[in-house]
Amino acid sequence: MTTYQRQDHANSFGAVAAEYDAGRPSYPAELFEELVRLTGRPLRGSEVLDVGAGTGIATRLLAARGARVTAVEPSPGMAAMLRRVSPELPLVKGTGDELPFHDGTADLITYAQAFHWTDPARSIPEALRVLRPGGSLATWWNVKDRHVPWVRAMGERLAAGIPEGYHGYGAVNEIAEVFAPYGPVGRAVLRWERVITVDALITDLRSRSYVAVLPPERREPLLEAEREALLAEFPGGEVTEPYVLDLTVLSKG
Repeated sequence: MTTYQRQDHANSFGAVAAEYDAGRPSYPAELFEELVRLTGRPLRGSEVLDVGAGTGIATRLLAARGARVTAVEPSPGMAAMLRRVSPELPLVKGTGDELPFHDGTADLITYAQAFHWTDPARSIPEALRVLRPGGSLATWWNVKDRHVPWVRAMGERLAAGIPEGYHGYGAVNEIAEVFAPYGPVGRAVLRWERVITVDALITDLRSRSYVAVLPPERREPLLEAEREALLAEFPGGEVTEPYVLDLTVLSKG
């Protein structure tokens, strides 16, 4: 993907904020248990920055566990949806490459489905600057489990339909290698699933940047073909969607 394509993809989320909030998966309770274990710090009472917060899916879960969490989001469209859904959450415009916070002010900085939109050479030092001693930078991704045949087949169809822009993620990400030069790294890989309708899965796809950037004359036929393929696989209209969740934590000394 070129720099221009990457920017187009990053800018696409504002227009699909409603689909993002409605269709994207949440996170299992085990994620936050592992987060506490790897950081060595309870969430309750911790000062947390959730960067690339989107519509606040992870932000709300962190706040529900007692964290004093501030959402950081650059997209006006995504931020507007977050304010609409969760007006009680503090929200700041910003990016991980240039965090608008003073040195040593956070216990935990999180990226849920968002760290790949940063430049690690900038975002990691920025996180370490803003973290207090003993604080942590945590990144995680939900990735559809491509070992499951129907998930793999869907990915192949999308790759064929969007050859210039489709990007799936591997079963686990290799961000640990990127973090390693900066300090101790911990990692956990979780497996979980959700049961959704085919229509909900299509809503999720609409929120994916590689679909959102397509012009309507390409996007709508592609999604309709995908709906038909999924209904052929799941004639009852309900899908059990398997996920691999990869969590990586960098600790600041």
